[in-house]
Amino acid sequence: MGRMETQIKDSLITLLDAIKTSNGAAVVEQMEKLDGFLAQGRNGLHPQLVHFLEKRSYAKAVMFLGGESDIPVGICGGRAGRAAGN
Repeated sequence: MGRMETQIKDSLITLLDAIKTSNGAAVVEQMEKLDGFLAQGRNGLHPQLVHFLEKRSYAKAVMFLGGESDIPVGICGGRAGRAAGN
């Protein structure tokens, strides 16, 4: 995992903890950080990670960065969603 991916993962974990504890200031701070990482690293990041960050699917982004391959398909229409819709 590259430096930016590590920073993104750390920020995601902090964000999800802030959401659990209802720490609004930390939520805003981490979301702004994540938007910055996305803007600066979009071309160098894995397309699936970019997708999760764009859609604010932060739990899925953490799963992706943790190496999980069985990430649930959301309403945004992942592979299974497209197949079912056709």
